[in-house]
Amino acid sequence: MFCYQCQETAKGSGCTVTGVCGKDDVTDAYQDALIYLLKGLAAKNISAKKEDQADVGLLVAESLFMTLTNVNFDKAAIWNRITEVTRLRDAIKTDNCPAHDSCTVIFKNEEDILKNVSKTGVLATKDEDIRSLRELLIYGLKGIGAYYSHAAILGQNDKEIELFIQAALADTIRDLTVPDMISKVMECGSMGVKVLALLDAANTKAYGDPEITTVSTVPKNRPGILVTGHDLKDLAMLLEQSKDAGIDIYTHGEMLPAHAYPELKKYPHLAGNYGGSWPYQKEEFESFNGPVLVTTNCIVPPRDSYKERLYTTGLTGFPGIAHIDAKPDGSKDFSVLINQAKTCSPPKPLSSSGPNLITGCAHKAVLSIADTVIGAIRAGDIKRFVVMAGCDGRQRDRAYYTDFARALPQDAVILTAGCAKYRYNYLPLGDIGGIPRIIDAGQCNDSYSLVVIAKALAEAFGVGINDLPVSYNIAWYEQKAVLVLLALLSLGVKDITLGPKLPAFVSPTVLKVLVEQFGIAPNTTIEADMKRLCPA
Repeated sequence: MFCYQCQETAKGSGCTVTGVCGKDDVTDAYQDALIYLLKGLAAKNISAKKEDQADVGLLVAESLFMTLTNVNFDKAAIWNRITEVTRLRDAIKTDNCPAHDSCTVIFKNEEDILKNVSKTGVLATKDEDIRSLRELLIYGLKGIGAYYSHAAILGQNDKEIELFIQAALADTIRDLTVPDMISKVMECGSMGVKVLALLDAANTKAYGDPEITTVSTVPKNRPGILVTGHDLKDLAMLLEQSKDAGIDIYTHGEMLPAHAYPELKKYPHLAGNYGGSWPYQKEEFESFNGPVLVTTNCIVPPRDSYKERLYTTGLTGFPGIAHIDAKPDGSKDFSVLINQAKTCSPPKPLSSSGPNLITGCAHKAVLSIADTVIGAIRAGDIKRFVVMAGCDGRQRDRAYYTDFARALPQDAVILTAGCAKYRYNYLPLGDIGGIPRIIDAGQCNDSYSLVVIAKALAEAFGVGINDLPVSYNIAWYEQKAVLVLLALLSLGVKDITLGPKLPAFVSPTVLKVLVEQFGIAPNTTIEADMKRLCPA
């Protein structure tokens, strides 16, 4: 086993025995085999385009999503995907396929998968810099695959994105130079902007434009169902099916922004948000008492105490946990959760229960008060915006983000998205002339909103995006955050501070390029970073 795709990878270099995430070495081998086959499928399908072969773009995107950190630990589900990818690959007839083993290999069973790890795994690429860039590209593609899968579920498809994913995967089995690979990685960032915009449009078309909304964190006295992950459609279906059931629905983690969408907030039994980010789900799921629905990442190996009321759906999976499958028309039956909820006790209050949270500060909502924001900047009431978006994690050094937010000057506003916000969104930072000092755009994919807001401010002041009083102090954990970072770089954003550690998969040579061309820097201490990011 060798895996270093997440920020918490063992010793900051790579997990070699079992994953910090809880993934064992066999499941890791299954995931590596799936990615290896996807390269062959993509290469064959791209080479056969002139022969009008069927497009397999969505399946490739979804399969990449399955291998993202904390999504699917279920070997059986991954094996089914391996079988399907192999079938589709071998059904494509072309004389132009690259002479690469991924285009022909057959894994008949687990023994086949395990004996081939030396060629399917990360370390199969011997050159450190090429390996670094290939993995950086693959992780960016995993982020695209995740966001594109969400958009496709809502009926928004884009053949250009699907073809790019396949072409880029095929590039990882070609002998490209370091400069060529860097170019491919930057192209991935540009496509990331496109997919983030597509998902933004998909969500708003389905559920309306988010509105700035105050969300309760105090549980009510009825039984409930807790929904975590990112998939708004799953939540929408559950809300509709449970509207007369006498139970409440709560959000968890990255589902908090759901309260801001008009078509979701219209349900009175969408009762509030329970808990914080994914690292704390073991304690929070246990205290919730009712069923928990995991719609996407991030699932962590569950405690036995709540396994019987934990459910996965979509591309998420865990051995021994009940899974809710979609019907051919895409609908899902959540009656088993609803019926179980009726037999459960109400949620226990958490130590974090009490302060209301504000969400829904997406680009349209914020730009609707643009005159107020611009006026506050011109008056000197707001002197600095700090983008503190991205992922949360389990390690103690994540407390840095809480301390940094607390130490910010009173004339600074935090722009946030993703679950990193749970490190500071409960702090009593107040507002500036009615403008919240924590502007929460939503989920990690809503980092797109932060870009739209920054571009609008740059246009209003007639300056470039890097000339704004905006600093970037971003936390990362998994591959969607990698894609968001690449998207920001493709837009020309510079001087991003990244933490709490720099990615293990970035080689010294690649890091040198990122530092020289984009000013990427690691976070250090609160005092030093404050001087650099919030100059007086």
